[in-house]
Amino acid sequence: MSEAQAWKEHLGDQIPEDLGRDIDIYETQLELKRQNKIADELFGETRLRRGVYGQRYDNGQRFDGQKTQVLEYPCEDLTKGVATVWDAPGMQRIKVPFGGLTADQMDVLAELAEEYSDGILHITTRQDIQLHYVHIDDTPSIMRRLAASGITTQEACGNSIRNITACPLSGVCKTETFDVTPYADGATQFLLGHPDCQDFGRKFKIA
Repeated sequence: MSEAQAWKEHLGDQIPEDLGRDIDIYETQLELKRQNKIADELFGETRLRRGVYGQRYDNGQRFDGQKTQVLEYPCEDLTKGVATVWDAPGMQRIKVPFGGLTADQMDVLAELAEEYSDGILHITTRQDIQLHYVHIDDTPSIMRRLAASGITTQEACGNSIRNITACPLSGVCKTETFDVTPYADGATQFLLGHPDCQDFGRKFKIA
């Protein structure tokens, strides 16, 4: 049994049905791409919609300003997108609506950073979390462990509605007109996976 399948079985019904179904679809397409049965362009869109990025040197080359060095990866010709080598380290973006996290969710994020990344959680200007140096084969396990704690990577990239941000003092600021966090959360839940939000010409950001 693969690690991804082991986590799927272990977490069971802790994973919300809709998120679990989306991860299953992604994992199926991941396997099809591993068998070279999906075009690079199509799979690139598939993984990006779930926050799975390539990163520097993912084309198998490193340019130091003077010369290009070819980086050897064991996957040989297998790719995960156009000019994106399968075994090259990638980045996983994680949506955190309005920047709100529980202590348990932070524990899960810390565990994932230590197990799959470089031990560092990068916080973006749009209140996302990013894990760097992630291997694409590990992404289904990461997604399921996040989903079981109420976090998703779905639509963290792509031409979709990105993470909805809010003031970090929302709910505790004495001068705020009202607390926007329940509205940010409600909008996130409503828009996530909504059929009308899946074919935008460009990404859409709400703050």
